Amino acid sequence: MSPLRPLLVGGDRRSQARSTAALARVIDTPGLVDDLVALTGDDDWLVSMRALDLVEKLAHTHREWIEPHKRLFIGPLADSDKWEIRLQVVRALPLFAWTASERRRVVAILTRDVDFPQTFVKAWALDSLATFSDADPRLRAVVRRQLQRFERSGSKALAARARRIAARIDGRRSG
Repeated sequence: MSPLRPLLVGGDRRSQARSTAALARVIDTPGLVDDLVALTGDDDWLVSMRALDLVEKLAHTHREWIEPHKRLFIGPLADSDKWEIRLQVVRALPLFAWTASERRRVVAILTRDVDFPQTFVKAWALDSLATFSDADPRLRAVVRRQLQRFERSGSKALAARARRIAARIDGRRSG
């Protein structure tokens, strides 16, 4: 049994259990990354979600530790019915370099999830898709259409996110 699992068990979907302690352990002992990645497939979806959250956090700070496991983000977890898991996936996708076939899957996940019912997932999917559009002019039209849709959605949160994404991508293209 993983030494990390007891730190990720318990509570409900809003609690982090003892995720902070688990993250500290992995940072102190990078060899535990494999254990953490294995926990993303745990039968307890809360353990899986918390493990994936920590993997995504590590991808921001120690990308080289997570790079060998990046396919985790384009596998079955990307199709989860749990919005909390999909959120971690769409946030992590732009952090990695992908092969052409992997990139097709990445773009498919992001274009699908801009229509996900949960606002956070929808917003982060578009944000990540916009990041990919920097290197792929074909995605720019898709991103622009989605930005317009977000602005007209009636959701203040989505409209505000659309304005921030538009300002960011416009700034990159003019600079």
